[in-house]
Amino acid sequence: MGRLQGNHITVSYDDHDIIKDLSVDIADHKITSIIGPNGCGKSTLLKALARIINVKNGQVLLDGVNIHTSSTKEVARKIAILPQSPAVADGLTVSELVSYGRFPYQKGFGRLTKEDKEMIDWALHATGTYEFRNRPVNGLSGGQRQRVWIAMALAQETEIIFLDEPTTYLDISHQLEILELVQSLNEERGTTIIMVLHDINQAIRFSDHIIAMKKGRIVTQGATTDVLTHAVLEEVFNINAELSTDPRTGKPMFVTYDLLCKHYTRI
Repeated sequence: MGRLQGNHITVSYDDHDIIKDLSVDIADHKITSIIGPNGCGKSTLLKALARIINVKNGQVLLDGVNIHTSSTKEVARKIAILPQSPAVADGLTVSELVSYGRFPYQKGFGRLTKEDKEMIDWALHATGTYEFRNRPVNGLSGGQRQRVWIAMALAQETEIIFLDEPTTYLDISHQLEILELVQSLNEERGTTIIMVLHDINQAIRFSDHIIAMKKGRIVTQGATTDVLTHAVLEEVFNINAELSTDPRTGKPMFVTYDLLCKHYTRI
């Protein structure tokens, strides 16, 4: 079993169950991506596992302890999260934002120690953001901002990082840049990554494990080669896909697809 599990969790919004009686075990030191159609509960599951939202029933366990009964600082020393489309206050510099990652370790008046400053510099260098450390975050490009947020997560010095659609609104080259950075964190530091992705081919290419969801339940989960099948794509996305093999990774990929059932009337 992994360090992080969701046991029979139910999550509701306004008395409507988005996820019901769902159990999941996150693989340690691997990249796990959650895929599925819009509204299926992907981000809800990620937020529940990261303690951003409460569960109605069941438990989220981190190292065998209910994550919702642990202190905020204790949890923040173990997990970090990059939310979807994060906002930042005007005028906040890159270094200032990244320094927030040291909050779980600060005491007293919260002054940065030598160790804090060294960790911040390391995170900036690791993400290629050191050169604009004194620039306002809101003055950066989308790809640069995403790298800065990942730097803040690195400065938090956790072994688990959550990313909610980290490539949203980025062009294709910046998407690749962010996903390669995430992959390098996993390969070089053994960081456990859990992320929500819309692009199925990207999820397959950059992940070790896939969780495929539909209507608040897990349809299947496992190694990428086991999940990207005609049957799964039909059930989860309602598509008839043509599958091939990625020449760079040897993993499966789909090259084109048609809808199985059209839910509209032709004009």
